Amino acid sequence: MSPQLDGLAQTQLRHLIAERVRAAILAGEFKPGEWLRQEQLAQQFGVSQTPVREALQDLVGEGVVERVPYRGIRVIEFTLTDLHDLYACRAFMEGLAARYAAQHITSPDLAELRRLVDAMATVFARKEWSEYRDLNRRFHEVIYTASRHPFLIRTLNQLWTAFPTMMLSSFAGPIRERRALNTREHRAIIAALEAHASARAERLMRQHIEESARRIRDLLRAKT
Repeated sequence: MSPQLDGLAQTQLRHLIAERVRAAILAGEFKPGEWLRQEQLAQQFGVSQTPVREALQDLVGEGVVERVPYRGIRVIEFTLTDLHDLYACRAFMEGLAARYAAQHITSPDLAELRRLVDAMATVFARKEWSEYRDLNRRFHEVIYTASRHPFLIRTLNQLWTAFPTMMLSSFAGPIRERRALNTREHRAIIAALEAHASARAERLMRQHIEESARRIRDLLRAKT
């Protein structure tokens, strides 16, 4: 067993392996559609197959990977239909969350949102696309968490867990194209939240997500 994993309780081991596999998927080390073999992962991590099997089952539940009967487990591969559905769900639910967040947002929340927008500009200049995506996710997370609606928060956490598996390194182009527009849209959303303008915050958030969906959809169609 790996020295880093040796001595961990079974539950801790399961969660740590799930975290590492998830991170590898998001980093593009495992590609969409790639099969994940328990034996190979167990050897890689220096553990038995049991915690690997349990970790993969957790990832199936998250929607990061899928189980194919009689074949095994593979990384989720999104279609255009999946993309449309996912963004439609996000646009509706994050729009609703922004409406509620406008009623409850705090000064520290607003300060954090401004910091994140500035940080995105910095990492964009360094062409650190993975970091840019992480900061963008955190921006959205701060807003929907500020909604104080537990069901929305849980559901959006689940959507965002699945979401990056199709937003890997091949999407650096849309990030570059969207950055200037993203910055304006983000700042407009912050202004609406600061003004406690619920309807405006909801409308701007929906438009922001729908525009991102359109650009990525167009890119995927151009590749087919």
